[in-house]
Amino acid sequence: MRANCCSLKSLKDYSIPFTGLKLGKHQFDFVITDSFFDEFEYSLVKKAKLDCRVELEKQETMIILNFRISGTIDATCDRCLAQYPQHVDIHEQQVAKFSEEEINADEELIVLTKNDHEINTAALIYEYINVALPFITVCGDEGNTPYCDKDMLDKLNELAANNEQTEQADPRWDALKKIK
Repeated sequence: MRANCCSLKSLKDYSIPFTGLKLGKHQFDFVITDSFFDEFEYSLVKKAKLDCRVELEKQETMIILNFRISGTIDATCDRCLAQYPQHVDIHEQQVAKFSEEEINADEELIVLTKNDHEINTAALIYEYINVALPFITVCGDEGNTPYCDKDMLDKLNELAANNEQTEQADPRWDALKKIK
């Protein structure tokens, strides 16, 4: 079971009270900026400008949350180490089930008891954003954007070219190729 409440008071803005809502679909919009990520101690993301729309569908026995998060995150290029805007467009769904008692559910399900009156979506939003980041961050058009560090890319290409020349000149590799 995931925690449906966040202990940080400043993230209270991301709570959705569901007790007064009628059955059906309801929309909630959040703007996610740098201050959101400041609340998480070891956040991979430090700066971002994202819009988050949460569509809450309240049913008799459950709540279905559909998340749509889009915008840009300031990422560091793994190749030239320059900052660039990484576009993200995230679509996720979370299910919360009503239950009279705490049940041992898997991690894909939030369990809401009669004492719960709201769902804090901050932890879910944070998780979805961090999981959406590419494992290797590089801009889409290397060397041709205003964000690229052209000096760094030139130096890397120069070092790569020198390394290839060294490998080609090594006679041990030629001797090994003749063994076939």
